[in-house]
Amino acid sequence: MIRRKVIAVTSILAMGALALSGCDASNSGNGESGSSDTSPNNVNTKWADCTPGEGSKDTTSMKADGKKNITIGAFNGWDESFATAGIMKNVLEKDGYKVTIKGFDAGPGYAGLVAGDIDLITDGWLPLTHADYVKRYGDKMENLGCWYDNAKLTIAVNKDSKAKTIGDLKSMGDDYGNTLYGIEAGAGLTKVTQQSAIPKYGLKNLNFKISSTPAMLSQLKKATAANRDIAVTLWRPHWAYGAFPVRDLEDPKNAMGDAEVIYSFARPGFEKDFPKAAQLMRNMAFDDKTLSDLEDTMFSADKYGGKNQEKAVAEWTSHNEAWVDKLKSGELTEK
Repeated sequence: MIRRKVIAVTSILAMGALALSGCDASNSGNGESGSSDTSPNNVNTKWADCTPGEGSKDTTSMKADGKKNITIGAFNGWDESFATAGIMKNVLEKDGYKVTIKGFDAGPGYAGLVAGDIDLITDGWLPLTHADYVKRYGDKMENLGCWYDNAKLTIAVNKDSKAKTIGDLKSMGDDYGNTLYGIEAGAGLTKVTQQSAIPKYGLKNLNFKISSTPAMLSQLKKATAANRDIAVTLWRPHWAYGAFPVRDLEDPKNAMGDAEVIYSFARPGFEKDFPKAAQLMRNMAFDDKTLSDLEDTMFSADKYGGKNQEKAVAEWTSHNEAWVDKLKSGELTEK
């Protein structure tokens, strides 16, 4: 797993947060901010320093929690939110808990957590996207650690193509039909590409096709199936990395911004009420391959397409029993 310990707080990262926070149910990246204040001045960089699963411990011999009813809040439209909530529901219910997943927008989700209406959220993006919520509620939430540290904006290409960096698209544009496929016009990802990546790398030779996330993914699917070179705007985490043979172009000029870290938070008093469940949350850690594979199973059109999420998670865990065992034993990350 890529460990991003220091995140440069720049205006480009502020723009990037807009796209990262806008991953809706179809991963449209509509650019709606997850925070009421995404300015660089609102960022607390201490949240950038986190190793996924660093508070891990073996839960297999822990005493069962006396209380069993848990509500997990998942942010509407954020695939990784429902993926991680679904994993925890699957694992906890096999241990006798009754888990309910409820969808919320980010603001009401954080408010419901500190009010005690929700027990857990698994999708806190820091140090930027949700900085304002943490500033407002941080002293009332229990921090259960981070589980992913590579949430970022990207420009991606098919794995077997020649370009290695974003700048290569200037001289190798013909290989990619002189086209860069984008998503929605209002997405932060689109703005970052237009206002930073294209001018910084001199990519005026490319036709930046701005359309929609489904249209971009359709082009990606067609091109990779036909072994044709393609370049698209994308972001991590996203199920496309599991569904298609794609890789990110290197970004030496940092035009797309740096990575963020994703945390789990609990309501006040949760760890006292549910020490075993809280520890299980601390044990959660995902690398890119595992997370994209889970999201691919749950959300790609060729599989469950976002429907029957419990069944999708059950299918994924049945094929990844070793991962679940490591989650329980606290061995998902190196100590």
